[in-house]
Amino acid sequence: MTDSCGFCCYLCRPCRVIAPFVAELAKKMPHVTFLKVDVDELKEIASEWGVEAMPTFLLLKDEKTVAKVVGAKKEELQQTIIKHSGSTSG
Repeated sequence: MTDSCGFCCYLCRPCRVIAPFVAELAKKMPHVTFLKVDVDELKEIASEWGVEAMPTFLLLKDEKTVAKVVGAKKEELQQTIIKHSGSTSG
């Protein structure tokens, strides 16, 4: 199982722009668990994971980061999730 953890904040325009795309990915990839972390609410968690810019997407396997995408880069995010989830869908 692969997890995708997106660190965002409400006031971040790129976060709001990419949110619908991430929601679509979640529908297309039910074998991937998508999590959203609001850095305004959970600053300590974002700091623990080394998040310095929004949005930041971490792909996790066995509780370890296997990939990181910083910024609202739709194609890069989708390809990274496909690569690490073993799925060709999306």
